[in-house]
Amino acid sequence: MAIASLSATVRDGVGTGVARKLRQNGQVPAVIYGHGREPQSLVINTREVEKLLSSVSAASTVIELSVAGTTARTLIREIQRHPFKRNIVHIDFQELVAGEQVTVSVPLRFTGTADGVRNSGGILEETMHQVHIRVDPSIIPDHIDVDVTPLTIGHSFHIRDLKLPEGVSILDDAGATVCVCVAPKTVTETTPGAEVEGAAVPEPELIRKPKAEGEEEAK
Repeated sequence: MAIASLSATVRDGVGTGVARKLRQNGQVPAVIYGHGREPQSLVINTREVEKLLSSVSAASTVIELSVAGTTARTLIREIQRHPFKRNIVHIDFQELVAGEQVTVSVPLRFTGTADGVRNSGGILEETMHQVHIRVDPSIIPDHIDVDVTPLTIGHSFHIRDLKLPEGVSILDDAGATVCVCVAPKTVTETTPGAEVEGAAVPEPELIRKPKAEGEEEAK
């Protein structure tokens, strides 16, 4: 389980104007909510949160959020970004409760070299890169490994084939394809000038002057 720390302060003002001013001053508006607590408005230093998000998986990392001298274990549930500038405009945190399972998405990590790639020149196509799981916050995995070593050409791995850590329940369709090993693509080359079968043969062009009507051929 990945854990990171972040500091926040209580935000008194609310509304679009207040949020805009905070962002201009290098701060990000945020809110924390959870089971049995009222939503609380917060503000976080922009540089600190950007640095944090560049080094962790936001969807599955437990954030120990320090607010007014107390620390709450949280998960980031939503990050709102500006549609063009891509800077963060708001973050939602969910406080975690001991013994209460949560739903998170975790990345898949493909390991090994597929048999079909190694021995037959095949290509491994990764069709899924993350899965959705339900798990206790204390045992959220950083990732789930997918060993593709035995995969031969024409065969695939599905959600039901994944080996999950103890205490982890997967929410995706059991029949969904995770990856597949396909045969190498062949390229058919056409020889320049080669005739295409069935193509019409052009008639020869008449290059001599046709005889006038009634004109006899000279002997």
